[in-house]
Amino acid sequence: MITRIVISALLAFALLSGVLMWYLQVYAYYEELTPAQVGEVVVLDDRAAPIPVAVSELRAIDADSSPIRFRACMTVQDVTPFEHAVEHERAEPLVAPGWFDCFDAREVGEALESGQAKAYVWKLNEPYGIDRVLAVMPDGRGLAWNQINACGEIVFDGDPVPPGCPTPPEGTN
Repeated sequence: MITRIVISALLAFALLSGVLMWYLQVYAYYEELTPAQVGEVVVLDDRAAPIPVAVSELRAIDADSSPIRFRACMTVQDVTPFEHAVEHERAEPLVAPGWFDCFDAREVGEALESGQAKAYVWKLNEPYGIDRVLAVMPDGRGLAWNQINACGEIVFDGDPVPPGCPTPPEGTN
């Protein structure tokens, strides 16, 4: 009898732990951002000067627990800023929580691979090793996310800063 009680308690604890871990990953740390909290939507030109992008219907989420949890969805009002914008060569959309249903990483990834969508640099190394990417879909939707850049991948692994990368701030690696 005592064995059944112990096994039942262990299974209940494991189930509760799994549910708690899922909740923490999917809901707990995220917060919805207002357009003012997101700031101006821009893309960078070849001199890293910001070019404002007119958008509407901006929805965004972020979490303090990680610099790569930012996701945003919007409608791009004018494609003119993208004529001189720098394309992001390594854009890889990251999956958003299921409840943030306007952002579908698979759809964006497929559109980028097929050339139907283009990805542009919104921010570089803010914070160090993290880029903000803005992808523009053929239907005018804009989707944004933060991702680790090439410098960040190397430095965060504990390796020395490669040539061409800025010096990381203290305590980055």
